[in-house]
Amino acid sequence: MDGVTLVAVDRSEIAPLPISARLCAQLVYFMTAAGAADVPPLREDEYWIAEADAAKWLDEGVFYLVSPLDTANMTEVELTEEQEVLLNWLLKNRVQHVRVCR
Repeated sequence: MDGVTLVAVDRSEIAPLPISARLCAQLVYFMTAAGAADVPPLREDEYWIAEADAAKWLDEGVFYLVSPLDTANMTEVELTEEQEVLLNWLLKNRVQHVRVCR
């Protein structure tokens, strides 16, 4: 990949997941909004991806994006292979809190 890895915060026994710079930039698509229930304070390089959301996206094979040009409508986006690997890694390891390491 591009020298970027995801580390499971508070789960040092889980092997880090190498990801591409592209997927690193896409993590914001999957993160749970700050201030939502059960989301701890996060550093700039950390993300919380709720287990229920990860399972839903993986099951459906898609996620939804809101266009900045049309906030009234959402666009369905098919998961890429790398996004599926990420979601499977999160679910298999019961990880929700991740940190990006470069």
